[in-house]
Amino acid sequence: MRRPSWSDGFDPLSALRSAPSAPSAANLALDVQAGPRALASWAGSSRVLAMSEPPLRRTSLYEEHVALGGRIVPFAGWEMPVQYTGVVDEHVAVRTAAGLFDVSHMGELRLRGEFAGHVVDYLVTNDAKKLVDGQAMYTCACNEQGTILDDLIVYRRAQDDWLVVCNASNRAKMSAHFERAAKDHCEFEDQSDATALIALQGPRAFEVLAAVGPAGAALASLGSFRFTNTTLAGVTCTVARTGYTAEDGVEIFCPWSDAPVVWRALMQAGRGVGIKPIGLGARDTLRLEGRLSLYGNDIDETTNPIEAGLGWVVKLGTPDHPRDFVGRAALERMMASPLPRKLIGFEVTGRGIARHGYPLTADDGTVIGLCTSGSPGPTVGKNIGLGYLPSAMTAVGTKFFVDCRGRNIDAVVVPTPFYKRGRAR
Repeated sequence: MRRPSWSDGFDPLSALRSAPSAPSAANLALDVQAGPRALASWAGSSRVLAMSEPPLRRTSLYEEHVALGGRIVPFAGWEMPVQYTGVVDEHVAVRTAAGLFDVSHMGELRLRGEFAGHVVDYLVTNDAKKLVDGQAMYTCACNEQGTILDDLIVYRRAQDDWLVVCNASNRAKMSAHFERAAKDHCEFEDQSDATALIALQGPRAFEVLAAVGPAGAALASLGSFRFTNTTLAGVTCTVARTGYTAEDGVEIFCPWSDAPVVWRALMQAGRGVGIKPIGLGARDTLRLEGRLSLYGNDIDETTNPIEAGLGWVVKLGTPDHPRDFVGRAALERMMASPLPRKLIGFEVTGRGIARHGYPLTADDGTVIGLCTSGSPGPTVGKNIGLGYLPSAMTAVGTKFFVDCRGRNIDAVVVPTPFYKRGRAR
């Protein structure tokens, strides 16, 4: 069967009759646009019927966290460790040695079939068609208005086999979004409940892997944003050189029930280099120093990739070969026009700590923006934050105030990231 072109106006009904069919832009657009409305309708009715919130879930590593003294808190519907020995102690361990994170709450969506790559490429802003087998990329998924449904990592296992990792808080939304687009075009499976994800991060991460065994040692040759299948501690895993800490390291996918075996093996192998288990608190300070966006704070469905500093993952294609993807028209307009606001990094120069939701103000007290993320930066030794300001006030050196619970604290726009591997700004 000839693969229908994305631009030759083929008949969607005719394509659907000959499954599996290649998705047309128009066909996929109808599928995707129906998804959020249907999901919102279902969610609204379920809220009316629900008598209580669903119980918090636990990853297969929950008992490991408890045994290690982890302080457990609710997070995105899960019981997760916020810290073990302390946020700063754990942060320093990742910057200087190695840290182990349980990120099994993340969502894993699998798309397979001849046209799976077309579906993925249509739903994301980055160019998935440029990936080769064993390569991953960071991207956003937007709605037709060009605002961000989620930020994702997309993995090409093969031409007909793709994995998409989404944020835990967005799993239901993104699973429905991808499933609806995949209908009649390729196979879709939400594998989140069967997949555990462990992140090993830090400058000595590969020493830890080498101590697990020869297969672990071989992973040192893995390139950035590349992944491979291997065996660690007798468990079949997929290991990717990716992370969310601004350090080197890997993320390890394995069967849900096998995660404790892998976790214990890595903790044992890392004793000599000072490995520590890392909670959500240090994960946040690490990513903030690296200026890595947090969905729900720095980006959400009220923000777009251009103003959020993520324009580098918006690929429109060339005049001869334009890409067609959800939100393209809106994003193209944004890129051609002055931005009303931008996400900037700032340093608090006064006495105080900026926190998510704190107003950013001008000299006269006028609210001019919002802090989206803020905390002390253990590596940089300063109180830092991210926030949206009017574009005219985003130049490095621009001064403003952070309203810290009624107190105006001096702050200044600074270059980002605050930290690059091996070097604090």
